[in-house]
Order: sequence, then C-alpha cells, then structure tokens
Amino acid sequence: MLSASFFVLLPAKCKSNINMAKKLKQGTLCVQAGYKAKNGEPIELPIIQSTTFKYDDSDEMAKLFDLEKEGYFYTRLQNPTNDAVAAKIATLEGGVGAMLTSSGQAANFYAIFNICQAGDHFVTSNEIYGGTYNLFGVTLKKLGIDCTFVSQDASEEEIQAAFRPNTKALFGETISNPGCAVLDIEKFARIAHKNGVPLIVDNTFATPVNCRPFEWGADIVTHSTTKYMDGLATQVGGCVVDSGNFDWLANAEKFPGLCTPDESYHGLTYVKAFGKMGYMTKLVAQLMRDLGSIPAPQNSFLLNLGLQTLHLRMAQHCKNAQKVAEFLNDNEKVAWVHYCGLPSDKNYALGQKYLPNGSCGVIAFGLKGTRETAIKWMDSLKMINIVTHVADARTCVLHPASHTHRQLSDEQLLEAGVAPDLIRLSVGIEDVEDILDDIKQALAQI
Repeated sequence: MLSASFFVLLPAKCKSNINMAKKLKQGTLCVQAGYKAKNGEPIELPIIQSTTFKYDDSDEMAKLFDLEKEGYFYTRLQNPTNDAVAAKIATLEGGVGAMLTSSGQAANFYAIFNICQAGDHFVTSNEIYGGTYNLFGVTLKKLGIDCTFVSQDASEEEIQAAFRPNTKALFGETISNPGCAVLDIEKFARIAHKNGVPLIVDNTFATPVNCRPFEWGADIVTHSTTKYMDGLATQVGGCVVDSGNFDWLANAEKFPGLCTPDESYHGLTYVKAFGKMGYMTKLVAQLMRDLGSIPAPQNSFLLNLGLQTLHLRMAQHCKNAQKVAEFLNDNEKVAWVHYCGLPSDKNYALGQKYLPNGSCGVIAFGLKGTRETAIKWMDSLKMINIVTHVADARTCVLHPASHTHRQLSDEQLLEAGVAPDLIRLSVGIEDVEDILDDIKQALAQI
C-alpha cells in the first residue's frame, strides 16, 4: 500500500510545526514554519550539502524508489534543506505541498508541463513577465503545447472564447511584471473551473504576505523566489505550490498524466494513490526525476534567511512605494503611473479587494518624451541601481523595452501590456527621502 504521506515536502519533523502554524499569523510563519529544531539540534535550518543518503539494506532503498516509504535517497528528488523551505512556502500559501526549482522560469514551466503534453493548449493573460511570455508563446510551442494570450481586462465571454476542447489550464500573475496590473483572481478562477481546468497564478510580486491566491479560487501558485522571498539578490530560485483543491478525477479525461497509470512508475496512478498530493507527487517523482532543475541546498538556506524577514520587508517596500508613486503621479514630467495604491489607478478597486494591506514595491511609469528621455533619466540616477533584477532590498530600475522584453516586437510589447516608454521602478527599503531625492535630481536632468 503506497503511503500518501511519503512526500517529504512536509517532512515528519516539520508536520507538528505546520499543523500548529494554522493558528499563527503570517509574520510568525515566515520565521517559524518549515523547520523546528528538536532538543540539542541547530536552531537555524542546516545545509545538507549531500547528493545522496545511505541505507543499510537494499530493500529499504527499493521501497523509496517505489514511493512506498518516506525518506531521502538523492538530492535531485528530495533534500532536507530544500524540503524544509518548500514546506515553509506551502504553509505561507496555505497549500498541501510545494516543490522548489532552480528558477522562477523553471517553476512556471513545471507547473504547466505537469498537466500539458504535445497536442494540448492553455490560456494565459497577456500581461505577464517577458521571459514567461516567450516561454509560453515560443518555447512550449516547440514541444507541441499551444497557448492563447488574452487580455485579463476582457469580459468573461471574451476570455471563454479562447478555450478549446484540449485546453488544460488558465494562467495569470497576481501583479503583472512589469505593467503592475492586478489580476481579478475570482473572475479567472470562475472561468477556469467552468471549463474543468485549474487556475495557475504567479504570486511573485504580491508574495503570500500580501495575497494568498488559494483563498480566491486559484489552484496552483508559482513563485520566482529570486525576488521578494529572497529579497537580497543572493540566490536564483522558484517554487510551485499546490492547494490540493482541484478535483483532477472529476476531469480525468483532461489529465491522463495524473489520472491514468504511469508506466514509467510501475503503473502508478498519481491522484488515486496520493489523493490531494497527486499533482505534487507527479511533479517530483516524474518531472524532477527526468528534468532536474533543483536548487542547491546552499541556495535554499539563503532563501530561508530571506523568508524570515519577508513580512517586515514587504511592509516597508509598500510604504516607500506608495510615497514614491504619489510623488511621480503629481510630477509634471511624468506622463503616467501604474500603481494600484493610487486611487486614480484603473486597478485600484482590484488592489483594495485582493491586496488591502499593500501590493508590492514595484511601480510602472512613463516620462513625457521619447525612449531616449527614459534612458537619460535612468543614466542620471546616482543611488538607484540600473539592474535586470527586481524586488530587491535596494531600489532598482529597468527599461523593459530595452532590456527584459527586448526580444518582443512593438506589437508584442503592447499586447503584453508593456508600453515602449514604460520604466519599472522597484522601490527598496532604504530611507524614502533618499530614494525621492535621487529621483528628483535625475528628473532635473531631462
């Protein structure tokens, strides 16, 4: 009999902590969830920097490979450091399990590829990160998986028109990168469930501190843990979290990979053997087994350090960004500002609904003038860093049309909600007056 608790993303030493955590606030979970030291053990999560784990008899090892026993045998599949951090993120999101990946891009790929194969189709908001746009619109097509991009502001009827008999998922970002649009999660969840498919939400910018998409109907959440979860630009990583709420068997004909026997695993049927953990089990036992893309335990250790202050940093990011957005919104050299904390923003109502405690530190805005105006302003900054990164403790800035989205045509930029003049300003946790002073002196140069 296969054990439904084999999945070590919720390891035995962490289970009591996670059960207790249901009564704890998010700030406490950021610090305490995922790992709890026993008597005489290190208070900080240890780095288990080992590729493999020893057993005294071969039968015990065989049971691990057959998913009949709980334990560790090879770090590509499971590692105590990685799994403790995954358990913390699963707890923060309110999910049944999670898997860490080597990047946010890998997380989005795994989330889709776990339920889509050649000949399948999914629908996605067009207001998503440029790398994800290219992954979905170009790379996955080479694997025979097609997608249709839709405006997340479109009516339910218009989005419904994009669905096909072979559609397997609906995808969106809680707060879009870099356009800062807010996803109507409940609307997207309604549409997805009407069609018998899960809603996958990239919650990178909001983090579970400011939004928990599962509470609004999402089924699977992804993260680039490189961003706010780390917060200090020390590691690249990603995460996939499953709510355990989607009924795969009720839609079995759409998801044969989960609901029919897997011949590469002794004819195992994942959702029948593991119930709510079926999606996560397949993700690790099949996809991670075959494709890799794991984080190093050292990276997971660094990520855990960042998570311990996530709740504090997000509050400061939002506080600073609100003041900067208000300044930009009132400045005569600024053409437009997108930040859902502004009452004048088109997403203000959605922000108040889904992000009442704050959204994130990222602001999208445009300057009056040309692309060159934006470049000159950025080059005039002294303290604020021009970097590809975003969601760091340091304030940083980027011109997506020239950098992260430069592979897109002007038409594709507009379809992705990225105006050619869009500047992505990621407001950090420095003193806000210093941030504003640097912005002001650079504006004086244009």
